[in-house]
Amino acid sequence: MAKEFPPYERHVFICMNERESGHPRGDCKSKGAEGVLLRFKELVAQKKLKPRIRAQKSGCLDTCELGVSVVVYPEAVWYKQVSPADVDEIVESHLVNGVPVERLRAFPTTPGDSAKLSPIGNA
Repeated sequence: MAKEFPPYERHVFICMNERESGHPRGDCKSKGAEGVLLRFKELVAQKKLKPRIRAQKSGCLDTCELGVSVVVYPEAVWYKQVSPADVDEIVESHLVNGVPVERLRAFPTTPGDSAKLSPIGNA
């Protein structure tokens, strides 16, 4: 019998796109995406957020000029220039408490839209 997985409450995609050296758009991998991915995975496991939250690598998110790009669904909150040091704040503020980290948002929307998110708390 196949193992059943519940749908994730939040799904985090970290861009791992890689382009040839010198490409004008750059790429997330050369800007440190692997460290960002590892930190997300480490914190999700450490805080026992699996299987409610999944963090995984993705192919190109088409925003490489914005630095390491991360998107969180279902809210479709996009983050730019994410470093491993930023991941702790994203996990605690957005993934656990439902409040996006505004200073890292790539495409901020209207003020107060963060209030529409529901916190999930610790698993």
